[in-house]
Amino acid sequence: MQSLDPHPPLRRKSRAALSNAAGRFDLARSEEDDGWFQEAPPVSIATEIRAEVARSLITYNRSPDLPFDRSINPYRGCEHGCIYCFARPSHAYLGLSPGLDFETRLVARPNAPEVLRKELSSKSYRVATLAIGTNTDPYQPCERDWGIMRACLEVLRDFNHPVAIVTKGTLIERDLDILSEMARRGLVRVGVSVTTLDADLSRRMEPRVPVPARRLATIKRLSEAGVPVRIMTSPLVPGLTDHELEALLAAGAEAGADAASWIMLRLPREVSELWQDWLREHEPGRAEKVMARLREMHGGRDYDPRWGQRMRGEGEYAEMVGRRFKLACARLGLSEKAAPLRCDLFAKPSQAGDQLSLF
Repeated sequence: MQSLDPHPPLRRKSRAALSNAAGRFDLARSEEDDGWFQEAPPVSIATEIRAEVARSLITYNRSPDLPFDRSINPYRGCEHGCIYCFARPSHAYLGLSPGLDFETRLVARPNAPEVLRKELSSKSYRVATLAIGTNTDPYQPCERDWGIMRACLEVLRDFNHPVAIVTKGTLIERDLDILSEMARRGLVRVGVSVTTLDADLSRRMEPRVPVPARRLATIKRLSEAGVPVRIMTSPLVPGLTDHELEALLAAGAEAGADAASWIMLRLPREVSELWQDWLREHEPGRAEKVMARLREMHGGRDYDPRWGQRMRGEGEYAEMVGRRFKLACARLGLSEKAAPLRCDLFAKPSQAGDQLSLF
């Protein structure tokens, strides 16, 4: 994967990726030196957001690794810029790079609430928990201006539809009014990802994510509002953050989380090279150890995409982490499986023009 220029990778303020190589479907992208290279390039790269008219919204999956079969994404790309994000390769389908493009060239879907309402109103729709945030974060910074996630939540509330949300964004606190109302009816649960308690490591690895202490405060606020919340120690990075597992779980329990989960670092497609570039730049002394551990769990490869293996790997090290997680959860009273959400309350809300509205 090549850098934006022929010179060594540059430190880009508040961005994690060190390169912007072509994605799998962007074969026309090439780099040429026009002779105008400057020794003092811009210190930051602005975020660009364009609107997309969504024709459909709910995406279905049949993965046995996932506890849900449907999800929605209000945004494509994510300004949080987590270097390890397994969703980065999805930007290639847009003809964009999984590198810097993923964190700087975003797509918003402002008509998502209307499309969601239409799909839930279909006579063929059968209710089940809907997941949000499983690809890109619905509470990334641009949500403050666009408000698409909140509008989607309002639709789900109106339909009494169960929803599971995953986020690192503290902006979720803005929607506590809706979330607490849905929680009283057993319609919502939230997972907050805290990858490390080291604020410096967090800032380098996930540059535009709220610091760990702030995310723990969000868990506390959600819990106090009656919203069931799970601490997600994901991804766990062998040789870098794995030693923090018990401390992360303890911090989550103290903040009010009632459940927990973990996933080992995943490096699908372009993520592997992006991650290794980051390691060499930020943690050169640990790079070989981290990659050796990962390959040990994936049969010598950087990543094994097989169902049943891709989330946690296999072998002695993976099994040891699993045992540590179970013991810590038992000691802290954290559930490994969240209680199911209610589906029996689902109903299409009455609208102007409905036959029954005449009576």
